[in-house]
Amino acid sequence: MMDSRECPCGQDRVRDAAAQWFVRLQAPVMAVDERQRFEAWLAEHPNHRDEIQLLQGIWSAADLVPKARLQALCEPPAERPRRRPLLRYAVAAGLLAVTVGLGLFSGLGDSSDYSGEFAAVFGERRHIGLPDGSVIDLNSRSRVRVQFDAQQRRVALIEGEALFSVEHDTARPFTVEAGSGRVTVTGTRFDVRRDADSTRVAVERGSVRVQGRDVPVDLSAGLGTRIDAQGKVAVPYAINADALTAWRTGKLVFNNAPLSEVVEEVSRYRAKPLRIGSAAVGSLRLSSVFRIDDPESLLKALPNILPVAVRTLDDGSQEIIAR
Repeated sequence: MMDSRECPCGQDRVRDAAAQWFVRLQAPVMAVDERQRFEAWLAEHPNHRDEIQLLQGIWSAADLVPKARLQALCEPPAERPRRRPLLRYAVAAGLLAVTVGLGLFSGLGDSSDYSGEFAAVFGERRHIGLPDGSVIDLNSRSRVRVQFDAQQRRVALIEGEALFSVEHDTARPFTVEAGSGRVTVTGTRFDVRRDADSTRVAVERGSVRVQGRDVPVDLSAGLGTRIDAQGKVAVPYAINADALTAWRTGKLVFNNAPLSEVVEEVSRYRAKPLRIGSAAVGSLRLSSVFRIDDPESLLKALPNILPVAVRTLDDGSQEIIAR
C-alpha cells in the first residue's frame, strides 16, 4: 500500500484532477457511473481525498465573500490568452484560495456566520466539507440545512440520512435536528437517519447526547437509539457502525435484518417503491450484501434465499409475497 501523501502521478496533476472533479460535484445531478468513477479516484491515494476536502472547505468559505468581490476575482486579465479547459479548472480552484488570504475562511473559533443548504437526489451521494473542517456525507434522497454562528453550529436534517464527521470545538457545540429529536456533540462521527415515523442515531466514534421531549440519552461509540414521532428516545442498543454506514461505499449490508427493514432501505434507491405483502413476510430475516446502484439484484436473489416471490403491480411497483 502506498504511503502518506506522496502521489506518484505528481501534485500538480492531482490538483488539476481534484479541481475538475470538484466542478462536476457542484452539478445538481451526478450520474451513478460518474459518481463511481469519482469514488474510485478518491480511493487511489490519500492525497486525492485531501485535495477534494480542501476545495470543499474553501468553496463553503467563499459564501462569505461579497458577490461583487467574487466576480472581480474570477475576471481574468484582458491581456491573458485563453487557457486550456483543464488549466481553467485549476485556476478556478486557485481563485477560491483567495478567500483564505482575505481571512474569510471560517475555521474553528471564527465568529463569521455561515449558512447553506445541500441535497442529494435519487441515485446520488454527496461529500460536503464545512467551513469549520467538519464533513457531511449525504445519502440518496437526503437534504440538510446548515447554520453556523459564533456560539453554535446547527444542522437540520430535513429528510433522508447523513453521516457527520464533526471537528472538535467545545466552545461551539454541533447540533443536528431531525424530526422530534436533537443530537448534540463537540466532536465525533455519527450517522442520523430520518424516516417518516422515527429518527435513528448511530455513533461510530466519540459520543453524542440525544434529546427528545423527555430525558436525554448519551451514546458512545458502537451504540445507537431511535426517537419516535412523539419524541421518546429508546434505550441505547449495540449497533454495527460499519454496516449502517456502508452506503458511503455504495453497499447495503444486512445482518439478520427483518425483511420489512430491508425493503424500506432498498426502496430509497429505486424509482418505484418496493412493498411487503404481509406482516409474516416482513418478519423474515435476511443477511446479505447488495450494491446500491443495482437494487434489482436483491429481487433476483431473494426467492433463492427466502420462501418468497416477487410480483409486479399495475402501477409498476413490486411486492414481495409468500411463496
